[in-house]
Amino acid sequence: MTKTVSDAKPVDNRLKRKGAGAGTKQSKKANKDPNKPKRPPSAFFVFMSEFRERFKKENPNNKSVAVVGKAGGKEWKLMTAADKAPYMATAEKKKEEYEKAIRAYNLGLSEGKTEEEGSDKSKSEVNDEDDDDDDDEEVA
Repeated sequence: MTKTVSDAKPVDNRLKRKGAGAGTKQSKKANKDPNKPKRPPSAFFVFMSEFRERFKKENPNNKSVAVVGKAGGKEWKLMTAADKAPYMATAEKKKEEYEKAIRAYNLGLSEGKTEEEGSDKSKSEVNDEDDDDDDDEEVA
């Protein structure tokens, strides 16, 4: 009994594809620390927060976020450096505050790690000494 072509099972190429079933796995992403300071807004975003309020007052019927963004972008491009200066100053001030906050945050993290490492080390040294004393007592 020889096998003929009709007896062979069809091969399912979908299962042999590289990465088949990869879409079903959840990605492993590090969780963000909620205590970490948020990045400061750029000068444009400082401008946009003020512009949004003004635009909503002028156009109360507008519900589109895209229209507000496009209008703000157009106005920002038309502004001179002198017009942008107050927004740049505000953004720079917020950036300095952020840098201070992130330094304090990072110092807090590094101090926490040293305390934990130090306490683990001291515990293991105490346990090692206790284990040595127990060995001597058992032998004697």
